[in-house]
Amino acid sequence: MRSSRRVVLATLAVCSSIAGTAVVVGSTAGATETDGAMQDAVTMQDAVTMQDAVTPLVRVDQLGFGVGEAKWAYLMSPQAAAGKPFTVRDRQGRQVLTGRAGADLGKWNDAYQHVYALDLKALRLPGTYTVDVGGITSPAFQVGGPRMFRKAADKAITFFASQRDGLNVVPGDLDRKPSHLTDKAAQVYELPVFAGDDTDVTVGELKPIAGQTADVEGGWFDAGDYLKFTHIAAYTDTMLWASARDARHADAKVVREARHGLDWLDKMWDEKTRTLYIQVGVGTGNTEGTFVGDHDIWRLPEEDDADNEPAHRFLKNRPVFRAAAPGEKISPNIAGRMAAAFAIAAQVEPDRVKARRHLTTAAQIYAQAQTTGVTQLMTSLPFAFYPESAWRDDLELGAAELALAGKRLGDPRSKVWLGQARHWAGQYLAHEKGDTLNLYDVSALAHADLTRAIRAHGGTAASTRDLVGDIKAQLDRGLAKATKDPFQAGAAYDEFDSVPHAFGLSATSDLYRKVTGDRRYEAFGTQQRNWSLGANAWGTSFMVGVGTSYERCPHHQIANIQGKTAVGAVVNGPNSEGLFADGLGDNLDRMNPCPADGIDRNEQFTGRGSRYVDDVRSWQTSEPADDFAAIAAYALTLDGK
Repeated sequence: MRSSRRVVLATLAVCSSIAGTAVVVGSTAGATETDGAMQDAVTMQDAVTMQDAVTPLVRVDQLGFGVGEAKWAYLMSPQAAAGKPFTVRDRQGRQVLTGRAGADLGKWNDAYQHVYALDLKALRLPGTYTVDVGGITSPAFQVGGPRMFRKAADKAITFFASQRDGLNVVPGDLDRKPSHLTDKAAQVYELPVFAGDDTDVTVGELKPIAGQTADVEGGWFDAGDYLKFTHIAAYTDTMLWASARDARHADAKVVREARHGLDWLDKMWDEKTRTLYIQVGVGTGNTEGTFVGDHDIWRLPEEDDADNEPAHRFLKNRPVFRAAAPGEKISPNIAGRMAAAFAIAAQVEPDRVKARRHLTTAAQIYAQAQTTGVTQLMTSLPFAFYPESAWRDDLELGAAELALAGKRLGDPRSKVWLGQARHWAGQYLAHEKGDTLNLYDVSALAHADLTRAIRAHGGTAASTRDLVGDIKAQLDRGLAKATKDPFQAGAAYDEFDSVPHAFGLSATSDLYRKVTGDRRYEAFGTQQRNWSLGANAWGTSFMVGVGTSYERCPHHQIANIQGKTAVGAVVNGPNSEGLFADGLGDNLDRMNPCPADGIDRNEQFTGRGSRYVDDVRSWQTSEPADDFAAIAAYALTLDGK
C-alpha cells in the first residue's frame, strides 16, 4: 500500500485540530457538531430520536449496468426495512419494475444500522432509470450496451490528456498550456538524502553529476502535483496499451495517449549507456531551507518556466534522478513493467518496423533487470511515496508480453521469454502472492497473458493450472471480504487505494472469464465497479464526470486553480478514519476553498473505520492519480467488450 504520496501536504495540513464528533440529526445536507462531553451524555432515548431523524438513502452505480449483468441498488436505513417495497421508473416516470428489499446485509454505522440489496436484474431494456423506496429516489443510472462502458473509459483517457507535461499538451477543458520545457535538458543529480523514512524533506544540497543531462520533456504528471515517475508511468502505459489490445475495437484515442506515454518512457531509457531515469522533480525542499520542491507551492505548471526565484530553482530547472549508474542492473520491478509497456505496444502497433523497434527496447530493458540480491526496490524518491515490495510479478509480466510480441513478430527469442515468464510466475507464487491487481501487484494480468502465451506456443491446460488457480485465489480473497460487507466491497476501504483495488478486482473477474470461460465471478466483478461508481455508503462516484454525484473537489492543482472539472480523474476514495483525527488544516496559498463553506457533507457516512472527505485539502481521499485512472480505464474497457 502507498503510505503517502503527498507527505509534505500532511505536514502543512495538520496545523489545527477539530474538536468534537459530528452526529447527523437531519437530512443529508448537513451535520450537527457536539463535543465529546455532550456525546457521552446522550441517552438511549436521545439515540432513538436521532435515529428517527436520519433519512434513508438509495445507493446505485451511477454509470449503470450492462443489459445482461446482475444489477443491484442498496437501501441504507436507520430502521429495519426488510421487505420494504421499491419501484423502478424510467426517464418518463413510468413504473417498469417493482420489488422488495432483501435480507439485512448489516450495519454501516450508528446512524445507518441496516443496509439492504434491491435486486434489479429483471431490468433488461436499455434506458435510464431511478429507484424509489418510500419516496426516497436514487440517482439516475443506465442499462445499456458496450458503448456505455467505452464512453466512461474514454473519460479516463481525457484525464490523461489533461495530465500531459511538456510541449505536446492538449488544451482541453482545463485550458492546459505547455509546461516544464526546461526538462528537455535536465541536469542529472545523485540520489538525495532524506531527513527520515517517511518524509520527502531532503538534507543538504542536491548534488549534480558533472556533464550529465537528459531530455525528459513530456510525459504525464503523476497525480495532482507535477512530479513524473517512471515506475507509475510504466504501469499506466502498460494498462493503456492493454486497453487498446483487449478492446473490442482498438480506440484511436487510447492508442494516441498510450503512444504519448511510450515516447516519454523511451526518453527515460538511454539505450546507448543503458541508463534508466526514474524521476523528474523533487517533492519538497531541504532542512536548510535553501530551496523548495514541487509540493511546497500550489500553482499552475506553466508558471514554473518563468519562475526565476533562487529558492525555486528546482521548479524551473527540475532535477532528474537515475535508477543506477550507466550499465548497472536496475530494480526488477521497473525493468519488468517498462519491458511490458514496450512489448504490449509491439503487439498493438500496426507498423511492423515500429513494432520491432519497441520489441528491441523491451528486450534490452528486461535484460538489464537485477534478479539476485534484491533488497529494497526502486520506485520513487522517497521510497515512501510508493512503497512496493513485490517484483517477481513484474518480471513475469514483462517476459509474458515479450513472448506474445515475439510470437506476433516471428522473433526466435519468443520461447526463451516464455520460459523466463514461467520461471518468474513460479517464483511469484512461491514468495509474493497475497495482493490483487493494482499498481503494486500486476500478477493477475501477468498470469492471464502468460496463459495466453503458453497456449499460443502449444501449451496444455495442465501447464497453466497454477496461473489460473492464482487468479481465482485473488478473486476468492476479494469475494470473501465482499460477503461480509453491506455494499459487497471486495477491497479494503479503510486504507489507501481502495478504488483502484476495486477496479482491479473488476478487471480480474473479466480476465478470469477470458482465460477460463467460467463466468462465476462476473456478478462479483460487477459489484466492484458498482461500488466504485456510487453503490457505496457515500453515494459518490469516485470517477469525476461519471454519474451525477461524483467527486467535486479533487486535490488537483490545475482543476482547483482554474475552477474547472478534471473529467475522468479517479480519486483514492475512502481511507482510514484515523488519518483525519487532526482535521484538514488550512487551505494552502492560492488553493481555492472547495467546498466553499468547508463543510464535510459526507461525515455522517463515516463507518467501519473508514472516512471519505470531498475537500481539496483531503489528499488522502480526494487526490486523483494516473495509476487509478489507468486501472479504471482497463476495467471499463473489458466491461465494454
